[in-house]
Amino acid sequence: MTERENAQRPEDLTRLFVERANAKDAEGLALLYEEDAVMAYPPGEQTVGRAAIQRLWAEALPHMPEFTPEPPLPTLISGDLALTSTPPSDGAGARAQVVRRQPDGSWLRVLDQPEFVSPGSSSQQ
Repeated sequence: MTERENAQRPEDLTRLFVERANAKDAEGLALLYEEDAVMAYPPGEQTVGRAAIQRLWAEALPHMPEFTPEPPLPTLISGDLALTSTPPSDGAGARAQVVRRQPDGSWLRVLDQPEFVSPGSSSQQ
């Protein structure tokens, strides 16, 4: 495993996600999540655990366009938990993550909702 930058602030996770996604680094993306993290992706499904998240990104990244950074909304912090969010650049909904401070002071994603689907809308693209 290569030495990678850790998120020192909750907001760093979004920047690191974009950098690693654009580098097609599935392992690096998975390392932004706790071991038992849950990601609501693909739409309408859940991917549970760092290993499954890495497999998902390893399959998806080669087919995805370049990610563009999205300005974060204000982060809410309560002790070792934080809620981060960004409005997608396409103006549809929001993205939100619950992140947790680790024993070394860095932050990792615990819950990730990368895209919200309106009730009643199709979750298939």
